[in-house]
Amino acid sequence: MGVRQSSRDRQMRQRIAQEAARLIVNEGIRDYLLAKRKAAARLGAPDTQNLPRNTEVEAELAAYQHLFQEQDQPRRLRELREAAVAAMGFFSRFEPRLTGSVLTGTAGAHSDVNLHIFADSPEEVTLFLLEAQVPFEEGQRRLRVNKDELALYPLVRFLAGGVQVEALIFPLNGLRQAPRSPLDGRPMARANLRHVEELLAQPEAGPVDP
Repeated sequence: MGVRQSSRDRQMRQRIAQEAARLIVNEGIRDYLLAKRKAAARLGAPDTQNLPRNTEVEAELAAYQHLFQEQDQPRRLRELREAAVAAMGFFSRFEPRLTGSVLTGTAGAHSDVNLHIFADSPEEVTLFLLEAQVPFEEGQRRLRVNKDELALYPLVRFLAGGVQVEALIFPLNGLRQAPRSPLDGRPMARANLRHVEELLAQPEAGPVDP
């Protein structure tokens, strides 16, 4: 009974991960927990505690894109990485780093370009955008900086060639320690402009090593 139950649990976890990946791709859901809960509800198990890990969903996301978007997804990923290069060049004084799905290679039609930039103060960034006459929105995002601590970071959003760019603003010493990834709890992978340009130079787009 225990073995059968364990097998059913694994199958349910995989089905939830697959459905969550489909929701992320097709409906643009960006919150993995929300995608997993919605997937579980669609599979008739809304109260299950047997949700897959974010890394399992990410693996199914890559598999789904390879199977169903073999041409469209790489094309879109390249467009997003080109927009990232342009935005990083624009923000060069703020030591920009690319992170998120555009870096890891799982970005799709609903993805934004996610940057980390570094300044003495958020006002330095907003003044820069105002002087450049770039329309933008301000916001905040909460990230985990270590196992037990969350921190709130200011951000700016703007369009670059029709692509939305979200740039989180860190203090200058934030270059030394990346916040934790919501996928696996490890420090977020970050890439500087040279690394992103190297990705674009590759015949097939792929992730950069953290």
